[in-house]
Amino acid sequence: MKQRGRRREEAAEMERPYFPMFIDMTDKSVLVAGGGRIALRRVRTMLRFGVQVRVAAPELCPELAEMERSGQICAVHRAYETGDLEGVSFVLAATDSREVNRQIWGDCREKGIPVNVSDNRELCDFYFPSVVMTEDAVIGISSGGEDPGRTKELRRKIEETLGERGWYE
Repeated sequence: MKQRGRRREEAAEMERPYFPMFIDMTDKSVLVAGGGRIALRRVRTMLRFGVQVRVAAPELCPELAEMERSGQICAVHRAYETGDLEGVSFVLAATDSREVNRQIWGDCREKGIPVNVSDNRELCDFYFPSVVMTEDAVIGISSGGEDPGRTKELRRKIEETLGERGWYE
């Protein structure tokens, strides 16, 4: 009987949602491994919060390349290397290779750096929320990696509601 209770406790613990923490990211350095559309979405959001973004990718999508040219981000035009983790506070593994993303996860684990792995939610130390910003508020929305489409829909509804009330442009 005791054993069953413990198993239920462990199962409930595994299903517990992540804590929605808001962190001052001003001047924090974040490594984004990958140069595609997922990386682009993450970078756009982080720049709104004053994050210093470093990108490691053999190729950058046109928008990221423009951000590099304009000095908004720093980029190294090569595949991820373990040394890229030096001095970063967080990492976003968003390459098109599951193996590389898993290597990044392992390297971050060894160094105690929180990591988000775009193609494997079980390896994420944190989830990247969908964000709505107004002059007065920041709203972060997450489904815990379960249903990004639903999260996006909820974000649109929040933006629409705030817009109707004149709180969001």
